[in-house]
Amino acid sequence: MPVDNTYHIPLNIRIQRAILRPFFRGLFHILASVEITGKENVPYRVGAAHGKPYVAAMNHVSLYDPPFMVAFWPETLESMGAADIWKRSKGGQNMLVRLYGGIPVHRGEYDRQMLDTVINVLRSGYPLLIAPEGRRSHVTAMQRARPGIAYIIEATQAPVVPVGIVGTTDDFWQKASKGKRPPLEMRIGKPIHLPPVTGKGRQRRAARQRNADLVMAYIAGLLPEEYRGVYADSAIYPAKAGQ
Repeated sequence: MPVDNTYHIPLNIRIQRAILRPFFRGLFHILASVEITGKENVPYRVGAAHGKPYVAAMNHVSLYDPPFMVAFWPETLESMGAADIWKRSKGGQNMLVRLYGGIPVHRGEYDRQMLDTVINVLRSGYPLLIAPEGRRSHVTAMQRARPGIAYIIEATQAPVVPVGIVGTTDDFWQKASKGKRPPLEMRIGKPIHLPPVTGKGRQRRAARQRNADLVMAYIAGLLPEEYRGVYADSAIYPAKAGQ
């Protein structure tokens, strides 16, 4: 994949991230019992101007998932989020996404500018966080993926690192604020490469959806049974990955 050095992270965003990430790590450690497994599977590079880019793909239960991911991931991730978050004042959501420098996504419509941005993120050597479901489920069970992740991978040929998040349910704060320290887990799988997308029109769209579903099947294999949702029967477990 050729490097397209057109995506730059402003200095103020870099500084703000350097503050936010350890802040949220500390906060989550206080509020919860945190466990991270599979860090050795992350193809990260520390200190490189341009590394080998990849997509970190996670299941999306609640608004706690993104800060948990960006706080504990071994390196700084570029992150996408629904554009309406930039207007939500509840819990300081709009302030946090602005401070972190997230990439807004206009759900339910074709957003060429967003696609160009995230493709340039990867072509510039930065890792990207995506939730293939495209929205929060509000329950533990996964929903059907949207094909957007497959389009991005098709355009960049970046590998995908599947990530299973456990414990970030909507009642997390209710439990944590009472001192119960609920368990939070991040389970990181080995990188995968998606099959090439072929055909035209409907056939091509179907191939993209299959690839998006494949990513979710790998994520499902990292999750407890009650989290797998529509991917319960197609989950690909770590022992079978790559076979």
